[in-house]
This record gives sequence, structure tokens and C-alpha cells, in this order.
Amino acid sequence: MKNTGKLQGKTLFITGASRGIGKAIALKAARDGANVVIAAKTAEPHPKLPGTIYTAAEEIEKAGGKALPCIVDVRDEKQVQQAVEAAVAKFGGIDIVINNASAISLTPTLDTEMKRYDLMQNINTRGTFLVSKTCLPYLLKSDNPHILNLSPPLNMKPHWFSNHTAYTIAKYGMSMCVLGMAEEFRAQGVAVNALWPRTTVHTAAVDMLSGPEGSLHSRKPEVMADAAYAIICRDARDYTGNFFIDDEVLLDVGVRDFSKYACYPENMHNLQLDIFLDDAGPFAKL
Repeated sequence: MKNTGKLQGKTLFITGASRGIGKAIALKAARDGANVVIAAKTAEPHPKLPGTIYTAAEEIEKAGGKALPCIVDVRDEKQVQQAVEAAVAKFGGIDIVINNASAISLTPTLDTEMKRYDLMQNINTRGTFLVSKTCLPYLLKSDNPHILNLSPPLNMKPHWFSNHTAYTIAKYGMSMCVLGMAEEFRAQGVAVNALWPRTTVHTAAVDMLSGPEGSLHSRKPEVMADAAYAIICRDARDYTGNFFIDDEVLLDVGVRDFSKYACYPENMHNLQLDIFLDDAGPFAKL
């Protein structure tokens, strides 16, 4: 999907933007000439995962954007506040928040340590709430403010709880922030939406969970980046409180060739559905 230039000069605050989907969204926005705040923990190279906030900043600058790398653990209120203040000082405000940072453990109840439970709650639900809350005073001053949480539709079928109750609660917490904040700030023109992938998306973090073979039936992070771009370029007053699925967003803006998003184009019709989704939706007909 081609860039339109609509994000020229806009400031995006993206959590977890040093790699994966967060970085892909950052690079897509950078091609418009956007300002990107990289709010992530990785300042030093990770032994198993590529990229740091500084290497991501270099890529964003090369893509045509302006970057501000900030060391941010979204569990830490002080770090979040400092990063937001630094963003406002450098770029003059914040227009868009992408709550991408997340922790995952697909473990059943008896195998979920409370340390892991707390980590997921504090990063996913609390972190999303904290970052949104801290950025909102500046979003309210923007002419087209968006909050986009990378979280699933609230599918309440017991199946999606039974195998990993702790993770589902934490991830649905992000979605409930959408449900509540969209209505709370509707009259003030702040769009609050969720975006979730139809299929598994191959990232280095997923490699650690499923191994390199996970890419065989997955899409690239760019599918989420293009969908996120399409959402945050819309008029905030007209699009809020939605639980978007990536390929539905792209179909709506005229994308028909999805082969470019598949890690292996020959498998584009044999992809793995992501969790929390019951069917392949309109993509099954393409």
C-alpha cells in the first residue's frame, strides 16, 4: 500500500518499536516524514533478538522520518512520563499513540507462575492504560488524534480463555481500554481503536516461541504496518471504538494482492489463523 504523505510532520509515540510489528509501523510512518518516538526497553543488543532503540532510530531516519529513541519500560510510570515530556519538547506534541508493547505466555493456569501473570498484566493492560493516560493531554491538542492498541476483538467464547486464561485476561485488558476510552473521549474527537492480525505474524519474538518454521504459515509484520497506517490516516472523529482486523482494513482501502504479505507466497492460502479469531473472514473468499 502506497504512502499518502498524510503523516508528514505528525508525531507517533510507539511502544515496543525497536523490532517486529512496532518497528514496521514506525518505518511506514517514517516514509511520510513523520516523527517517531521509539519507546522500548532494548538499549543494548539482546542476545537472541535483533535491534535496539538506536538501530531502529537509524532506520527511521534513513526512511525519511525523524526519530527519538527513549528507554521505556511501560511498567515504569516515571520512564513513561519522561519519554512523553521528551517527545513534546522535541516535536511539540503527540498526535498518535501505538500501544504495541506486550508480553505473552500461552500457559494453562497451573503452569503460569504469578511472576509471569504479573508481567503480562503490567505490560499489556496497565502499560497500555498508563501510556494512553500520559499521552492524552497532548492528544487532546492534536487536530487528528489516534490511539491504536494492538489487541484482539473481545471474543468471549470460553475456548479462548481455557487454554491460557492469564494471557487472555491481560490481552483483553488492552481491548477493554479501547472499549472504555473510545466512548470516554468520543466527544473530544480522540479515536481509540484496536488492530489484530488475521493470521500469525512472523517476528523474531515469535521465532523464540515457535521456531523458524513458524514463518511457513505466517505473514510479515508489514501487513500490520499497512493496516495501522490506513487507520491512523483516517478522520479520528469518524472512526473510533472499532476492533479492526488487518486484512479487512486493507481490503477496504483497495488492496487485493496479499501474496506480498506472506512470508512464503506459495502458502498465502494456507496460513495459520491467529488466536481469538474463529474464521478466516472475507480473506477466505479471495
